[in-house]
Amino acid sequence: MIQRLRHYMPILQWGRSYTRESFSNDMIAAVIVTIMLIPQSLAYAMLAGLPPEAGIYASIAPILLYAVFGTSRALAVGPVAVVSLLTASAVGQVAEQGTAGYAVAALTLAFLSGGFLVILGILRLGFLANFLSHPVIAGFITASGILIATSQLKHILGVSAHGHTLPEMLGSLLSHLGQINIWTLLIGVAATAFLFWVRKGMKPFLLSKGLTPKLADVLTKAGPVAAVFVTTVLVWMTGLSDHGVKIVGAVPQSLPPLTMPGLDPSLVKSLLLPAILLSIIGFVESISVAQTLAAKKRQRIDPDQELIGLGAANLGAAFTGGYPVTGGFARSVVNFDAGAETPAAGAFTAIGLAIAAVALTPLIYYLPAATLAATIIVAVLSLVDFSMLGKTWRYSKADFIAVMATILLTLTMGVEVGVASGVIVSVMLHLYKTSRPHVAEVGQVPGTQHFRNINRHDVETHPSVLSLRVDESLYFVNARVLEDLILSRVTDGCAIRHVILMFSAVNAVDFSALEALEDLNDRLRDMGVKLHLSEVKGPVMDKLRATHLISHLTGQIFLSQYDAWETVRPKPTIAV
Repeated sequence: MIQRLRHYMPILQWGRSYTRESFSNDMIAAVIVTIMLIPQSLAYAMLAGLPPEAGIYASIAPILLYAVFGTSRALAVGPVAVVSLLTASAVGQVAEQGTAGYAVAALTLAFLSGGFLVILGILRLGFLANFLSHPVIAGFITASGILIATSQLKHILGVSAHGHTLPEMLGSLLSHLGQINIWTLLIGVAATAFLFWVRKGMKPFLLSKGLTPKLADVLTKAGPVAAVFVTTVLVWMTGLSDHGVKIVGAVPQSLPPLTMPGLDPSLVKSLLLPAILLSIIGFVESISVAQTLAAKKRQRIDPDQELIGLGAANLGAAFTGGYPVTGGFARSVVNFDAGAETPAAGAFTAIGLAIAAVALTPLIYYLPAATLAATIIVAVLSLVDFSMLGKTWRYSKADFIAVMATILLTLTMGVEVGVASGVIVSVMLHLYKTSRPHVAEVGQVPGTQHFRNINRHDVETHPSVLSLRVDESLYFVNARVLEDLILSRVTDGCAIRHVILMFSAVNAVDFSALEALEDLNDRLRDMGVKLHLSEVKGPVMDKLRATHLISHLTGQIFLSQYDAWETVRPKPTIAV
């Protein structure tokens, strides 16, 4: 019982060996991440269409719960750009932004997402996330980065614009260009330029001035806070809020409240599919970051337990005024580089954010929305990566199609249609590729026991023996293709008397494929040709052993292709 409890609550494992040194390192990492997370959480809440405090609330209880149930020692959980965009897209379809119903729908989305993740974790179904291929994820994130950056231009320009797709947003922005607020534009452009410089040039500049690498790194991470401070003070002192510069305004000065998600059947039905898509995308993004960082310290990540950890985090957000969360790439890397040793660093970050929620929120009353928009734009543009198009075009045209379809459909039809279509395209392309299995005719490499493709190597064959290496598992999609291929070679009057199927690459044979092989065996027998199998894997043989195919096989089953070749090929006659 204790062992099972430790499995589902990893804190009981790493907590037993927690040291003073670990505490010191975790505290330093927590301070750095907290400084970084305050402006980010406010900005991402705005991206999700929620009040700024929702971003802070979504970064407290979820982090604490992940520290208890999660297995990554460096993953920083909280609001992220892509999940915030998905939240805005999903919730915007069922409620109007700024209403109480919108906030309740966001809580419900977090609740459904958390529940779905926990169920997947308990049932150990983490493999379902594999249906989103890496090219599809890369294409979706690139398109999402473009959509997010475009959606924030209205705050940089100080205009009212709308839309969920790229054409809609661009059209709306163009129609409102005459309403640009010059002061908002100046603040937004200056903040964006400064944050880009912080990301690329601030650390080298500080190092050139003689600062230590560690101090330069801390100050660089605090760059967004400096942008928030300077622009807030500027708007406060100059009264620009009276000249059309949109500000954050009053933010509740309190700890996260106890909230309840809406469980109205119609609301749940409307948000169920978006919650599933959001959960899978968030999990894939999170587990990728967690495994990358864990590998650097030779630590282990349990994907199924990660589902439970992220699920608990989202359930925590649903009951404390937040919205869906996942592991963030940038924050996690910062957390790792700052020396975080255990999930306790996340817990300390949550404490820091709780202090900020109680004591610091009055200080951001005059914070310009343009500064938060600049924070988002700089963060998400780093996600845009068109190099994947060139890589997939050179390596796999099918993957290129999946990436391009995901990008175009996400930009033109919206995020949910984009990711759903990406999954469908990936699955369809996989079925298409496996429906045409690679089957190579092989021959013996002279003087060896090796068999290679006759089109690639100089090998020995015999007219009466057809040796085929099947390079795919056989199932209902491709079984008849193999049968047709063989029958097209074994025609009336040909010299072939033996067909050897080399099964070294076949990992499974489903019932449809079994029937196809049985039919092939019968038809070859009628033609006076024997069917043989070689190098059949143990698990495959275990399933075939009691079937009609084995009991009525016209040929033999050989341990190796060499044994089959030596047995069935005609031996040269020696004149006496």
